[in-house]
Parts: sequence; C-alpha cells; structure tokens
Amino acid sequence: MELKEKQISYTATNTYCALNILSEKTKNVWIVFHGIGFLSRYFIKYFNELPKEENYIIAPQAPSKYYLNKDFKHVGASWLTKENTVLETGNVLNYMDNLLASEKIPAHCRLIVLGFSQGVSIAARWTAKSKIDLDLLIFYAGGIPEELTPEDFKFLLTKNAKIKLVLGNKDEFISESRLQREKEKLKSLFNGKAELINFDGGHEIKKDILINLIT
Repeated sequence: MELKEKQISYTATNTYCALNILSEKTKNVWIVFHGIGFLSRYFIKYFNELPKEENYIIAPQAPSKYYLNKDFKHVGASWLTKENTVLETGNVLNYMDNLLASEKIPAHCRLIVLGFSQGVSIAARWTAKSKIDLDLLIFYAGGIPEELTPEDFKFLLTKNAKIKLVLGNKDEFISESRLQREKEKLKSLFNGKAELINFDGGHEIKKDILINLIT
C-alpha cells in the first residue's frame, strides 16, 4: 500500500481579542502574541494596567487548540509545532496580514509588536516576512527562530525601530548556554542595536515590566 500526503487550500476563520478603544487619543497600538497553552482572551489581561486611553491592545489567537489536562475542562493553544512548520507558518502569517489590514491602525499611532515565549517565534517571523512597519519589537522570554537572518530585519534598522529582548533571571527555560546563544543571535540580527533587559523573575509576564518598556 502506497501512502501519499496531499495538500489543499481552503478559507478559514479565526478570532482575536482587543482591549480598550482605538481613537485619536491612542498613542500606542500593541499586537501581542501569547505563549503556548494560552488563549488570547486570558493573555490580553496582562496588559490591562497600561493607560487605557493611550494604549490599544490586540491579542491574536493561535489556531491550534487542545485540552490542557485529562479532565478536559481547560483549553490552551499552540502557534506551531515541528509538523509541517513551513506550511503552518504561512497560514499564521496570512491570518496576521489580514488582521492588521482589518484594524486600519492610524498613522499617528506607534506600533508595538510583542511576543511572549512561543509567541516570540511568530512575532519575529511575521515582522521579518511581512516587513511590518513597527516602532518597537519586543521578544519576551522566548527564542528567535534560527532561519532568520540580518537581511530579514535590515528594514527595521533603517527606520530606527527599537528592539528589546526581555528575560527573567530565574527563567527555567533559559539555560546559561541558551542565553548566550540568544545574545549572540540578537547582536548578529540587529547589528548590536538591540537592548537586553533582565528582570528578577521566571518565565512570566510582569505588568510593571510592560509599563517600563514604553516609558
């Protein structure tokens, strides 16, 4: 028996969450990618202490949902796995391009893209592949994909966008060797212009850190 894996294209629909109101008073628009196991409606709550009139937050939803444990009550989601990564990345980037177009972000707003944990890989790939015209790119407690090159991010440096890597000093997923690799990657990809921010804590979002990132 000969097994063949085939491929089709179809139209899919996905959700996302938004916090606060996008208006002429809005200064910052955040697009924030959650980590593995989150849903966007829960992840977005980490941003509820940012000044409401000045900050509009968009939390995309990872498409692959699953039950988090054997009682089948709590649902989480994942952006990508090692299975069909290139194909699935294309699907996610199409979703994000359509999301961005639908929001019609005003030109006066500063665009901030943040990825947390697994969401770092999506924030990085989307920014690089779709050439997102952002002002601040934040990698929070996650690794930048290996396939990305300095050329992918060259457009950001020409417009003087800011890049920050935020890591907790007790993050159980960031060993010393991995930390060194991420530092080297950061230096190479962004020509030494990225900022490394360490905080006292583990693999977690801290609201005070978020506030300090834009002050």
